[in-house]
Amino acid sequence: MKRLFLNSFFLIFATAALAQSGHIMQGVGAVNMSMGGAATAQPLDISGALQWNPASISTFDDKIIKFDMGLFFSSPQLYSTVPEFDGEGQPTGNFFSGTTEDDRGVSPMPALAMVWGKEGSKHTFGASAFGISGFGVTFPESTSNPINMPQSMGGFGAIESDYILLQIGFTYAYEISERFSVGIEPTMNYATLELMPNPTANPSQTAGYPSTDKATALGFGAQFGVFYDSGKGFKAGASYKTTQSFGDFEFDNTYLDGSTGTNDFNMDYPAIYSLGLGYSLGNVDLALDYRMVDYENTDGFSTTGWTETASVAGFGWENISIISAGIQYKGIDRFPIRLGYTYSSNPINDEVTFFNIPATAVIKNAYQVGFSYEINDNFSLDAVYHHGASGDATSGPLLNPMFVQAYPPYGAIPGSEVSYDMTTDMIMFGVAYTFKK
Repeated sequence: MKRLFLNSFFLIFATAALAQSGHIMQGVGAVNMSMGGAATAQPLDISGALQWNPASISTFDDKIIKFDMGLFFSSPQLYSTVPEFDGEGQPTGNFFSGTTEDDRGVSPMPALAMVWGKEGSKHTFGASAFGISGFGVTFPESTSNPINMPQSMGGFGAIESDYILLQIGFTYAYEISERFSVGIEPTMNYATLELMPNPTANPSQTAGYPSTDKATALGFGAQFGVFYDSGKGFKAGASYKTTQSFGDFEFDNTYLDGSTGTNDFNMDYPAIYSLGLGYSLGNVDLALDYRMVDYENTDGFSTTGWTETASVAGFGWENISIISAGIQYKGIDRFPIRLGYTYSSNPINDEVTFFNIPATAVIKNAYQVGFSYEINDNFSLDAVYHHGASGDATSGPLLNPMFVQAYPPYGAIPGSEVSYDMTTDMIMFGVAYTFKK
């Protein structure tokens, strides 16, 4: 009973890591991040415009190149409590609880963008290479948390994962009139994923769930947008980023007893619908965006629960809403300053909390402050500081496929609980160069 119960924990962390692949980065580049990610109708820089509305690059009349690099820090904490069982598999009435903190450290976040515009031309072109999703967890072995107990004591020891998603886009915008533009952006994606353990593989009765080498997958999609500028300060925009459809991750697995195996798993990047409003008056620029992220129709997220072989069928994420707002003040010569705020709803309900531990993608409130320094008409330096928090902890019962018949639908274990929360911090710097004639 104890072995069956603890083996189900192998699903936790790798599943949580996979859940983060659907995490939508709130912004791209220092300028866009400092506006809370709002850019669908207020293209202050080329990176934000290329990421959120391809039609809006029509506002740029020069050739511009921009590079940003961020250093991202996250501090997830995982709490678990489990009932203790006697030698016959019966609960003793006692509970074992503990907390583990992640010690992964810093993750880089690069962004490269370029736009080719020309004054008087109806055609504008762009290219971008953005890290739009990336994560990793490193939960060390612990004797004070049941999940991270050494394997010799019935736990799983250290838990690690690593994921990177790079998106490359080629953008074209056309000015139908002086006020209205349309745009299109085909996108190509490259993702890598490494899991320890791997919940998408069938477990072994004697060796649990395996770890896996890093696997890669390619994906394709597109983005479409419209942009309106009244010429009197008011702006509006909308965009639709299609599902980024990936091929399968092909995992080479190694079990604890040294045996090996393979399995495939498909996980796409969700479609995103964006609406934006902008207003510019004198030295002030305002931006407000709303996004809906469609997890419920995305492979890898639309299903949930256990398969007949006790692997994970899917992660059960709900659609989320994201609100981004920002203000820029340009009253200081060559030194615009910006404040931004981002709100995101939680895609994980209580019933599937277990399948998404530690779910470090759950950030409810994020705050940003940033500035630029315009060295001259060609060079501009940008910087931003971000802080995010998950708000209330996400919590729910532990699940075991052996308990499904007694406690449907997912086999909740009476008296158990898992919960997690986190904070994030990031500093990012960028440089932009405008090729003036």
